[in-house]
Amino acid sequence: MRQRFTARAVVVGDRAGTVVPDAVVDVVDGSISWVGPAADAPPAGDAEVVAVPGVLVPGLVNTHSHAPMVLFRGQAEGLPLERWLREVIWPREARLTADDVEAAMTAASAEMLRGGVTTSVEMYFSPERIAAAVGRTGARAVVATPLLPLPGMPPLAEQLADAVALAAGGPGDGTVEYGLGPHAAYTIPLPVLRDAAAAARQHGLLLHLHVAETVVEDADLLATHGLSTPALLAAHDVLGGRVLAAHCVHLDDGDLELWREYDVAVAHCPASNAKLASGIAPVRAMLDRGIRVGLGTDGPASNDGLDLLADVRLAAQLARLSTGSATALTAAEAFWLATGAAADAIGRPDLGQLAAGRRADLVHVDTRDLLFEPVGDVEDVLTHLVWSGASRLVRDTWVGGRQVVRDGVCTTVDAEALRAEVAERAAKLARR
Repeated sequence: MRQRFTARAVVVGDRAGTVVPDAVVDVVDGSISWVGPAADAPPAGDAEVVAVPGVLVPGLVNTHSHAPMVLFRGQAEGLPLERWLREVIWPREARLTADDVEAAMTAASAEMLRGGVTTSVEMYFSPERIAAAVGRTGARAVVATPLLPLPGMPPLAEQLADAVALAAGGPGDGTVEYGLGPHAAYTIPLPVLRDAAAAARQHGLLLHLHVAETVVEDADLLATHGLSTPALLAAHDVLGGRVLAAHCVHLDDGDLELWREYDVAVAHCPASNAKLASGIAPVRAMLDRGIRVGLGTDGPASNDGLDLLADVRLAAQLARLSTGSATALTAAEAFWLATGAAADAIGRPDLGQLAAGRRADLVHVDTRDLLFEPVGDVEDVLTHLVWSGASRLVRDTWVGGRQVVRDGVCTTVDAEALRAEVAERAAKLARR
């Protein structure tokens, strides 16, 4: 199948913030074959022409999500992380069924697609049902099967064996990839973390865990072991391979040097960290060391949204506020953290940019709005995307060339029916 997309402009999703005005994107069998100015485009031939009146951007990549937690959105307001988890979230999660997870993930996936997020890294229960949900919506996901010692769950060694077996049976077509998701060093025994890391390296899997999200978490580990969380993970052979560490708020220079040495990628979740008062991750210091960083929403119970474009703006604001520098994170870098840099952080060079050879995950943002005026220079298009809150103007989304959102409506599932189902299931889970 051949498609030609024409647009007012294309935002490539690279670190430089490249914007191509009056642009063409050619797609063959779900992959991008050519991107550039319309004046230089090769003949269209028999391609289906899709003309969009706005800007085309890459499908956004959400590097850290617990999307089925739409079931708990807005609950436990005002609690710090530890109490939020232990007093409200974990007790309600103990009552979850696999059907709850699939329904919630389907609704959340549709919500993300409407906001331009085409790929998410999910760490949540019932991973096969998460995969089934994104299969319904047409999105992509990296599903890090969680390892967590909660009541009623199998022993951790059994959880790990099952997760590795599941990862071996993934579809292999770029839609769903399974990884390993040991929760954190403060919840998982170090020998289990070491075994999970060894299995991830052996099979080339993504190892995804929470690191240094709160002051209390890191202080407790330091008091017990005499090492910071990154140093503890390094000492127990957890680092190396495809490691994606979520949050990384409380890292000092020594920790950052370990991250650089072991090429650990970071999922930066500014909205969740701000809402739970966890702190502000040192993103500028990470980028200056060459550490791979991508943006994540975290779960919709701690954000409380799945709007990654909103988090792009917040990431830039917090980086500037925390450093006292208006150049601490440029608009181009902030957008890159949700596109090309995010794809790099999760080890998926096939995603995140509108460039030849990448998968055709495209998002049309309608620029026929005052939000996109004035545009004096072509770079202003990217500036408006970042600073003016453009997610409400996402009109169409394609994943691998297949349209999954048309004129702001998800085409693959009934979003209104899902909303009602989530409300009903959430009410049942809230009852004690």
